[in-house]
Amino acid sequence: MKYDLSTRGLAALSARFGISLEYASEELFPDFRAHVAGKKVLLLCDETTRRYASPLCGRLRAAGTDAEEFVLPSAEPVADEATCTLAEERAKGYGYVLAVGSGTLNDIAKYTTFRLGTECGVYATAASMDGFTSGVTPLIRGGNKVTVNAHTGRHVLADFSVLCAAPRIMTGAGAGDILAKYCCLADWRLSHLLKGEAWNEEAASLMRAALAQCVENVGSIAACGREGVEALFAALLVSGYAMVISGNSRPASGAEHHMSHFLEVYFLRRGEHIPLHGVKVGLGTLVSLHMYKRLKDVPQDFAGKEIAVKLAEALPEPAWAAGVLSSLGCPTRFSQLGVPEDVVRDMLFNCWKIRDRYTVMTLYRENDLMRSAADELISLFY
Repeated sequence: MKYDLSTRGLAALSARFGISLEYASEELFPDFRAHVAGKKVLLLCDETTRRYASPLCGRLRAAGTDAEEFVLPSAEPVADEATCTLAEERAKGYGYVLAVGSGTLNDIAKYTTFRLGTECGVYATAASMDGFTSGVTPLIRGGNKVTVNAHTGRHVLADFSVLCAAPRIMTGAGAGDILAKYCCLADWRLSHLLKGEAWNEEAASLMRAALAQCVENVGSIAACGREGVEALFAALLVSGYAMVISGNSRPASGAEHHMSHFLEVYFLRRGEHIPLHGVKVGLGTLVSLHMYKRLKDVPQDFAGKEIAVKLAEALPEPAWAAGVLSSLGCPTRFSQLGVPEDVVRDMLFNCWKIRDRYTVMTLYRENDLMRSAADELISLFY
């Protein structure tokens, strides 16, 4: 099936899921303004994205909207209990919360308005993650990362002059999150064929189409050009829609995300700066790709080997994916994140415990393949 993922086609697809996708114009998002007319609107931002929230708030007020901004007291907030409670208290009495930012701010807005029974949306300032249109949100609770139910935002507002000007590493994080879909879909298919897990071809096909469009524009993405960022942003939105269609995060999350979550907990418990989600996922993608590719040379025979080797044939080479990430300033080795080698080794053996979901990592664990693969993976990616 062919999908129209142009800006116009994507807006039509978004409407199917009850989301209004609107692009910047001289009229200042007229559909959004009409929707919030008569409502109190809170613009949720941080110290970094305030430079976009303040002028937007001013223009909304000038247009007659009762709007205020709330700046979270950090340049890099985290979606933990304290921050979510703070945002929820501030959002009481407002009919609409507009997150001005990307991942964390969007997550906080979705979660707090879900709890309050009000509406939210996002004014995207970077094409850095795929949670814009999903109905779940990752939160930090008790030092661990958990995924909880929320709701999808009512609006996604985008200005490509802003998205193209985002820090290069944030666009790289978005690219890492999308490159991961190669492995997500392979892991999902592996589980379907080996374990009988439900498969949704519409969700998978939609995700593949968005991924292919990014590959076609990979040079422009690397240059943060308009066409490339449009393709990347479309894929990030489509990822959320694919999750809605499938009823779970299978089209968008596999072993590479489990590696990312494992490392996130490591940084959280040490109170250290947490690298961007897509940066960690990109590294996990390189590992997953190599894990698939090397299976054809494993002398041991085991259940599912032929299926996994066949799936690997459709995957890109890890070196190609590493080149894409490197071109956007993303690390291609875990040592570049400051993670000790023993933590990476621990991750390889134990990240499968993050979630009860069958992936290539589970395949390795079931067949005791990691003992012979760990040194090789560390030499390549540490």
